[in-house]
Amino acid sequence: MSAVSVPVPVNHPEARAVTDGDIILATVNVAAPPERVFRALFSDETERWWGAPGVYQIEAWKADVRAGGTWSLLVRKDGSALPAGGEFLQVERPTRLVQTRRYDFDYPNLGRRATKVTFQLAPIESGTLVTVRHEDFGHSQPAYEHAAGWERMLEWLAAYLKEAK
Repeated sequence: MSAVSVPVPVNHPEARAVTDGDIILATVNVAAPPERVFRALFSDETERWWGAPGVYQIEAWKADVRAGGTWSLLVRKDGSALPAGGEFLQVERPTRLVQTRRYDFDYPNLGRRATKVTFQLAPIESGTLVTVRHEDFGHSQPAYEHAAGWERMLEWLAAYLKEAK
C-alpha cells in the first residue's frame, strides 16, 4: 500500500478544532521543531503557558513520560483546584504520544470517564504541525466544550513557543 500525501496548511498558523460529538481533531502550526514542542507539552514547562488569567491555569504537573507511566495536574479555575490525570499508552518521542485523560471530579456530562488523547507532531518547513485527536467522550456536550478548549490551548502553545525562541 502506498502512502497518501496530504497537503499541510502551512499558511494558516491559527489553531482549528472540529468535532462530530465524540471525536475532536485540533491542529496548529508551531514555529518550533518537534523536539521542542514535545518538551513544552509533556514536562512541567506546561505550567508556564497552558492557561490564561480569567480562564484557568495548570499547576502541579507530574509525569512519568513512558508507556505505562502516569501523569497528573491541577486545573485552577474560579478558585477551585480540579485534579486530572491519566496514563501514557504510547510514547514515540518526539512525534507521537497517546494518553488517557480523566477528571478526578465529576465533570458535567462526562463525570470521571477516561478519554483518549493522541498527539501527532509532524515536522513541516515552518516548524511542527501539531494534531490532537481526543476521543471516547460518550456524550456530545463535553466533546463540543473540549473542542473549544483544544483550540484555545493550541493557540497558547503556538504563542508561547514563538516567544520562547
